[in-house]
Amino acid sequence: MTTFHRDVWTVFVREITPVLRQPMTLLFNMVQPLLFLFVFGSLLAGTGGPGGAPGGGSPWQWFVPGILVMMCLSGPLLAGWTMLTELIGGAMERMLVSPLNRTAILVGRTLKEFAVLLAQAVLIIVMAVPLGFDLRPAGVLAGLLVLVLFGVGLGALSYVLAIASHPGGDLFWAVTQFLMFPLLLLSGVLLPLDAGPGWLRAAATLNPVYYLVEAERALFDARFADPAVPPGLLAAAAVAAIGLILGNRAIRRAI
Repeated sequence: MTTFHRDVWTVFVREITPVLRQPMTLLFNMVQPLLFLFVFGSLLAGTGGPGGAPGGGSPWQWFVPGILVMMCLSGPLLAGWTMLTELIGGAMERMLVSPLNRTAILVGRTLKEFAVLLAQAVLIIVMAVPLGFDLRPAGVLAGLLVLVLFGVGLGALSYVLAIASHPGGDLFWAVTQFLMFPLLLLSGVLLPLDAGPGWLRAAATLNPVYYLVEAERALFDARFADPAVPPGLLAAAAVAAIGLILGNRAIRRAI
């Protein structure tokens, strides 16, 4: 094992240990997605809402991927708050002056977000199966990989924002709260945008989360050749690349 990989593992263990010691935190962070799954999803299914496949299908095939994207936004987007508290308290400063590779610090933290997001997504899927979600393993696996790719990039961008917000922290909450709801509402997570006015559909085309949602719905339905898949994959890869590049640059310049 190289020094870099050892440093990544050290940071990952440091970050994941509190989660493993308090696993209920995972469920607490999933309260909102679970409420939407069991309450809003059940209402949608009861009305014979939009289907997942062309020509109609189970509403759960359409709704579950949207809930996973919602969870991906609300989790990794706020991941930088932990780093911000450590920056304010001085714990992060002590880590940055240690022999740990700074890029390894970013990678270890993003791997922790990867693990948490994957665990939460699997739990949501397991809970959705008894409700009527048709589990298609190959499609679910592909969808999860794209979702985690996006989540890792978003988490890295959150760390960039945390570093930029130090020492006050007000900028972090202002930006995340400003972005959260427009990204969700313009992605069609809860309701399809097809029936919306033209300006709303035009605004949605500027939202990378919109392409991710459409791709996730196609993948979870095992429609790998669907035209929505390449734009969604490209959006996830772009967010991951930009996040990791900017995150690496920010953490190398920090303190």
